[in-house]
Amino acid sequence: MAAAAGDGAEFPILCETCLGDNPYVRMTKEPMGRECKVCVRPFTVFRWLPGRGMRYKKTEICPTCAKLKNVCQTCVLDLEFGLPVQARDSALGIEGSVPQQDGNRRDYTARTAGSLDVVGGETEFSGRAQPAGRAMLERIARKGPYYRRNKPHICSFFVKGQCTRGNECPYRHEMPQGDPELAKQNIVDRYHGNNDPVAKRMLARAGKRAAPLTAPEDKSVTSLFVMGLGDAVAQDDLRDHFAAYGELKSVAIAPKGACAFVNFKTRAGAEAAAQAALGGCVVGGQALRVAWGKPRPKGPTTEVGGSGSGNGGGGGVGGVPRIPAPPGAAGAAMYPSQDPTARGAS
Repeated sequence: MAAAAGDGAEFPILCETCLGDNPYVRMTKEPMGRECKVCVRPFTVFRWLPGRGMRYKKTEICPTCAKLKNVCQTCVLDLEFGLPVQARDSALGIEGSVPQQDGNRRDYTARTAGSLDVVGGETEFSGRAQPAGRAMLERIARKGPYYRRNKPHICSFFVKGQCTRGNECPYRHEMPQGDPELAKQNIVDRYHGNNDPVAKRMLARAGKRAAPLTAPEDKSVTSLFVMGLGDAVAQDDLRDHFAAYGELKSVAIAPKGACAFVNFKTRAGAEAAAQAALGGCVVGGQALRVAWGKPRPKGPTTEVGGSGSGNGGGGGVGGVPRIPAPPGAAGAAMYPSQDPTARGAS
């Protein structure tokens, strides 16, 4: 992405998705080609094809409006997190950063246009983020470009059963699916963060994940189950993150399952970490999900493997039972039918 200056822009302000995966993208440039759909001022319009099988895209808002909200000129999504403006502003607690009335908006744009030089990266929006809001944005943010968003629109004639162009039709021959509210979206509401159905769904899902964790009644449980680990998260990263809430007994990572168990020495430390996580946390730039470990099952222990130690049942770590030893292993119970040397009746 690149910042543009005034109406003589040499390159638009775009996200990676709208720019496309074609490294040799060619653009047409039309100075003062259209009015900005937000501030209604003429601006330089760019048009390009983001890749094979995609539709042509163009800039919809002017560079000044894009800088004011740190959004893409085409899709009007946040450049840092790839989220709708309403979702980002709700997480950061920002309200009414840009006036919506015509006169006030023009005056605000004229006063701030000269001081907007940095787009993307650490912006005034991300700088205001509290740790909880930042963690929420990291959890719901898209980690990479979503090129399927550049596919052609659905053919309206095909929906009516009247398209006669067949394979030569540049539009998709599919029946529309999804929320009908998406068809009622407009760029102005998306830009100001008003009644965005996509943002509402994302915030609702994030609210469910951010619900406080219910601690198990068994006070002996002092383990947290961490999910969603990637190659970038090491054992030391987890230890450094969770050690701030209490003294740790151990940190065990299961690479194949992309999960880990964080065992605290005290129940208070585990509860403090669970309360701070609110269902998830960010470690090493990776959004992780957090849950309580399973309590130790009640009743007699099994003969194989013993009861062991830790908070999980069956001698496992963090609530995972220990796998019984195979027949013939040291310390394992062996029945006559399992003894390969015992043949026939004895």
